[in-house]
Amino acid sequence: MNERRLRVSKRERLPDCLIGTGFPFRSIEHLEEYVQMFKKITEATCGIRRPGAAALDLAYVAAGRLDGFWEIGLSPWDMAAGGLLILEAGGLVSNFDGEPGFMEDGRIVCASPKIFPQLLKMVGDVHRQYAK
Repeated sequence: MNERRLRVSKRERLPDCLIGTGFPFRSIEHLEEYVQMFKKITEATCGIRRPGAAALDLAYVAAGRLDGFWEIGLSPWDMAAGGLLILEAGGLVSNFDGEPGFMEDGRIVCASPKIFPQLLKMVGDVHRQYAK
């Protein structure tokens, strides 16, 4: 970024945040789960955006342009570079259970350290309902 280091956003409250996501298009197997997450996050934040490919969305989190991101059904090549960018920019990345296995299960949630636990709780709560 023109000689400037990438840094995640400094926002602390979820209602002030702009969150990115991707919409399921290959498979609608998890559509109901995704819709419930979308509803909860829409109600809790100042907005949701779909700027482009997941790799771009993750880079936007690393650059502080988005405060967080979540998606279902990604491939490792969609997440690898962006996940590393976020970690290097001071953010956190996991799967919906808060574990590091997002590359294996294709479910990712990421954000700045203050927003991450709030976003993870919302996504994780819905995920656990559908994982039963």
